[in-house]
Amino acid sequence: MKHFITVLLVGALLAACTDRAEHGEHGHETEAADAFERGPHGGRLLEHDDFSLELAIFESGVPPEFRVWLYEDGKPIAPTAANVTVMLTRLSGVATTFGFQPENDYLRGNATVVEPHSFDVVVTARKGESEPIEWKFASYEGRTTIAAATATSMGVEVASAGPAMLREELTLAGTIQADPTRISRVRARYAGVIREVAAEPFSTVARGALLAQIQSNESLQNYPLTAPIAGTIVEHRAQVGEATGDDPLFTIIDVSKVWAELDVFQGDLERIELQQQVTLLDLNGKLAATGRISRLAPLAAHGSQSVRARVVIDNASGALRPGQFVTARVTVGETKVPLAIVRSGLQRFRDFDVVFERIGDTYEVRMLELGRSDATHVEVVAGLAPGAQYVSENSYLIKADIEKSGASHDH
Repeated sequence: MKHFITVLLVGALLAACTDRAEHGEHGHETEAADAFERGPHGGRLLEHDDFSLELAIFESGVPPEFRVWLYEDGKPIAPTAANVTVMLTRLSGVATTFGFQPENDYLRGNATVVEPHSFDVVVTARKGESEPIEWKFASYEGRTTIAAATATSMGVEVASAGPAMLREELTLAGTIQADPTRISRVRARYAGVIREVAAEPFSTVARGALLAQIQSNESLQNYPLTAPIAGTIVEHRAQVGEATGDDPLFTIIDVSKVWAELDVFQGDLERIELQQQVTLLDLNGKLAATGRISRLAPLAAHGSQSVRARVVIDNASGALRPGQFVTARVTVGETKVPLAIVRSGLQRFRDFDVVFERIGDTYEVRMLELGRSDATHVEVVAGLAPGAQYVSENSYLIKADIEKSGASHDH
């Protein structure tokens, strides 16, 4: 069966390195895929006098590799007729030289052409004892240049690829509840009549603040009713002229610390332990608070058969309110990986998961082999070097800019 040849050298095996398209503030350094002369096998035809060379990347059923066919006066000649080398220089400055060995009617490259196929190319051929012939090209795939000020105005953010702690998380539902030790129900000490009310409903009071003045039925003297704790008045039943009784006149709650009570069902119970890290999200999915599991209830709820896990939350800002529904992400396992990226940087490019590495003002695609992941990070197994600066936020803008320029090859 005849193998299908695909040309993966976009732009560069396509265009001279000095021919670079400029689009306003963005430099898209490539040319259209048809802007070069093709040989019989669909590769780029390089000519010098009566000698010519066809260079293509073959990847049907094998990792991408260079293949070369030789011609003289337009007719095929044996692959042993010339020695050929191809040197590729990446955006990072790293250069790789490929040698070739005869196979059937072509020369086969001795190594895989790794993604992305974006580089400066130097092809050298030497026929017999003659002087070597050299061709130079720029083959830029998935690359664009954006000035730093423009990238900043676009909201493009960059992070450094490196180690990360991946967290296995369990999602639980729960509610915010007041700490019972921080609730005070204020009653009159002596039976009497309310002569003055000094506090408003839902107002915040300090410890010792005057709540009301009450006239004792026995002494007919007024005595002050004060707040035993600092907090917010959530129940207010005091009216001037009314008689006091056994019911509370005020209920004060201190919400500077609250509880998140989480429902753990039987199937998840064995994975929950004391001191596990918990992230609380509100109903809009926004971060509400963090804490650790401090207690597991000894009893199950009768109806749901769930067990309550308690998280004590510092709530000095008062952002969390008793009765509020929350979603909890409980960290039930942690694994440190040597190289990871944030999920927000990932994009799809051709058939690959990719990020865009920044070198200077130039951004270039990096095809990734991914491993384990959590809610925020993904392990990188191959395709990105440790310490690489990659686009972590608004990477879709870089992808759009590259696609607008047509800086990608056709598989």
